[in-house]
Amino acid sequence: MQNNGQSTAGQQQTMSVLWAALLFSQLLFVVLIFFTKRELFDPRALGPVLGNNAPIIIAFGAVALAVVAASFVLRKQNINKAIETQNVMFVQTGLIIGCALCEASSLLGVMLAFAFNYHYFFLWIGLGVVGMLFHFPRRADIEAANFKKI
Repeated sequence: MQNNGQSTAGQQQTMSVLWAALLFSQLLFVVLIFFTKRELFDPRALGPVLGNNAPIIIAFGAVALAVVAASFVLRKQNINKAIETQNVMFVQTGLIIGCALCEASSLLGVMLAFAFNYHYFFLWIGLGVVGMLFHFPRRADIEAANFKKI
Protein backbone atom coordinates (compact mmCIF):
# COMPACT_ATOMS: atom_id res chain seq x y z
CA MET A 1 0.00 0.00 0.00
CA GLN A 2 2.99 2.24 -0.57
CA ASN A 3 1.83 4.54 -3.35
CA ASN A 4 -0.86 2.36 -4.94
CA GLY A 5 0.70 2.77 -8.41
CA GLN A 6 -1.36 5.92 -8.96
CA SER A 7 0.22 8.89 -10.71
CA THR A 8 0.94 12.12 -8.88
CA ALA A 9 -1.82 13.84 -10.84
CA GLY A 10 -4.26 11.08 -9.91
CA GLN A 11 -3.31 11.31 -6.26
CA GLN A 12 -3.69 15.11 -6.38
CA GLN A 13 -7.10 14.74 -7.99
CA THR A 14 -8.25 12.19 -5.42
CA MET A 15 -7.18 14.40 -2.53
CA SER A 16 -8.73 17.48 -4.14
CA VAL A 17 -12.09 15.75 -4.47
CA LEU A 18 -11.86 14.59 -0.85
CA TRP A 19 -10.95 18.11 0.26
CA ALA A 20 -13.85 19.62 -1.73
CA ALA A 21 -16.33 17.16 -0.22
CA LEU A 22 -15.16 17.99 3.30
CA LEU A 23 -15.34 21.70 2.55
CA PHE A 24 -18.84 21.35 1.09
CA SER A 25 -20.03 19.74 4.33
CA GLN A 26 -19.44 23.11 6.02
CA LEU A 27 -22.04 24.67 3.77
CA LEU A 28 -24.48 21.95 4.77
CA PHE A 29 -24.10 22.97 8.42
CA VAL A 30 -25.23 26.49 7.57
CA VAL A 31 -28.13 25.16 5.49
CA LEU A 32 -29.17 22.88 8.35
CA ILE A 33 -29.17 25.76 10.82
CA PHE A 34 -31.01 28.00 8.35
CA PHE A 35 -33.90 25.57 7.97
CA THR A 36 -34.14 24.59 11.64
CA LYS A 37 -33.24 27.84 13.45
CA ARG A 38 -34.18 30.56 10.97
CA GLU A 39 -34.48 33.14 13.78
CA LEU A 40 -30.70 33.07 14.19
CA PHE A 41 -30.38 34.69 10.76
CA ASP A 42 -32.46 37.75 11.71
CA PRO A 43 -30.04 40.71 11.90
CA ARG A 44 -32.47 42.64 14.11
CA ALA A 45 -32.14 40.03 16.87
CA LEU A 46 -28.36 40.35 17.22
CA GLY A 47 -27.24 40.87 20.78
CA PRO A 48 -23.88 41.23 22.47
CA VAL A 49 -21.06 39.18 20.98
CA LEU A 50 -20.59 37.10 24.12
CA GLY A 51 -24.33 36.68 24.60
CA ASN A 52 -25.79 35.43 27.85
CA ASN A 53 -23.29 32.61 28.30
CA ALA A 54 -19.93 34.41 28.18
CA PRO A 55 -17.85 31.63 29.85
CA ILE A 56 -19.21 29.01 27.46
CA ILE A 57 -18.68 31.22 24.42
CA ILE A 58 -15.10 31.97 25.47
CA ALA A 59 -14.41 28.29 26.16
CA PHE A 60 -15.84 27.25 22.79
CA GLY A 61 -13.76 29.94 21.10
CA ALA A 62 -10.57 28.75 22.80
CA VAL A 63 -11.26 25.14 21.89
CA ALA A 64 -12.05 26.09 18.28
CA LEU A 65 -8.78 28.02 17.94
CA ALA A 66 -6.86 25.15 19.55
CA VAL A 67 -8.25 22.47 17.25
CA VAL A 68 -7.65 24.56 14.13
CA ALA A 69 -4.06 25.21 15.26
CA ALA A 70 -3.62 21.50 16.02
CA SER A 71 -4.88 20.67 12.52
CA PHE A 72 -1.90 22.47 10.98
CA VAL A 73 0.60 20.84 13.35
CA LEU A 74 -0.73 17.33 12.77
CA ARG A 75 -0.96 17.79 9.01
CA LYS A 76 2.65 18.98 8.88
CA GLN A 77 3.76 16.00 10.95
CA ASN A 78 2.03 13.63 8.54
CA ILE A 79 3.57 15.34 5.52
CA ASN A 80 7.03 15.05 7.08
CA LYS A 81 6.39 11.37 7.80
CA ALA A 82 5.22 10.86 4.21
CA ILE A 83 8.42 12.40 2.87
CA GLU A 84 10.57 10.42 5.30
CA THR A 85 8.93 7.06 4.53
CA GLN A 86 8.14 7.88 0.87
CA ASN A 87 4.52 6.88 1.46
CA VAL A 88 2.02 9.31 -0.03
CA MET A 89 -0.81 7.85 2.06
CA PHE A 90 0.48 9.91 4.99
CA VAL A 91 -0.17 13.07 2.95
CA GLN A 92 -3.77 11.96 2.53
CA THR A 93 -4.00 11.07 6.23
CA GLY A 94 -2.70 14.52 7.11
CA LEU A 95 -5.30 16.10 4.83
CA ILE A 96 -8.13 14.15 6.45
CA ILE A 97 -6.94 14.86 10.00
CA GLY A 98 -6.46 18.54 9.25
CA CYS A 99 -9.90 18.92 7.68
CA ALA A 100 -11.58 16.89 10.42
CA LEU A 101 -10.12 19.12 13.12
CA CYS A 102 -11.23 22.22 11.23
CA GLU A 103 -14.67 20.66 10.98
CA ALA A 104 -14.64 20.30 14.77
CA SER A 105 -14.57 24.09 14.96
CA SER A 106 -17.62 24.23 12.72
CA LEU A 107 -19.39 21.63 14.83
CA LEU A 108 -18.80 23.80 17.89
CA GLY A 109 -20.59 26.58 16.01
CA VAL A 110 -23.47 24.24 15.22
CA MET A 111 -23.66 23.29 18.89
CA LEU A 112 -23.74 26.96 19.87
CA ALA A 113 -26.58 27.57 17.42
CA PHE A 114 -28.72 24.67 18.58
CA ALA A 115 -27.97 24.48 22.30
CA PHE A 116 -27.55 28.17 23.11
CA ASN A 117 -29.37 30.01 20.27
CA TYR A 118 -26.15 31.96 19.74
CA HIS A 119 -26.44 34.36 16.79
CA TYR A 120 -22.70 34.52 16.10
CA PHE A 121 -22.33 30.77 15.48
CA PHE A 122 -21.12 31.58 11.98
CA LEU A 123 -17.76 32.77 13.38
CA TRP A 124 -16.93 29.20 14.39
CA ILE A 125 -18.06 27.83 11.05
CA GLY A 126 -16.08 30.57 9.30
CA LEU A 127 -12.96 29.61 11.26
CA GLY A 128 -13.42 25.99 10.19
CA VAL A 129 -13.87 26.96 6.54
CA VAL A 130 -10.82 29.23 6.53
CA GLY A 131 -8.75 26.47 8.13
CA MET A 132 -9.90 24.01 5.50
CA LEU A 133 -9.07 26.40 2.69
CA PHE A 134 -5.47 26.37 3.89
CA HIS A 135 -5.44 22.56 3.85
CA PHE A 136 -5.88 22.33 0.09
CA PRO A 137 -3.68 19.40 -1.08
CA ARG A 138 -0.43 20.64 -2.59
CA ARG A 139 1.20 18.89 -5.50
CA ALA A 140 4.66 19.55 -4.05
CA ASP A 141 3.84 17.51 -0.93
CA ILE A 142 2.64 14.59 -3.04
CA GLU A 143 5.71 14.71 -5.28
CA ALA A 144 8.05 14.91 -2.29
CA ALA A 145 6.38 11.83 -0.79
CA ASN A 146 6.55 9.92 -4.08
CA PHE A 147 10.16 10.47 -5.09
CA LYS A 148 13.31 10.35 -3.06
CA LYS A 149 15.42 13.46 -3.30
CA ILE A 150 18.77 12.99 -4.98
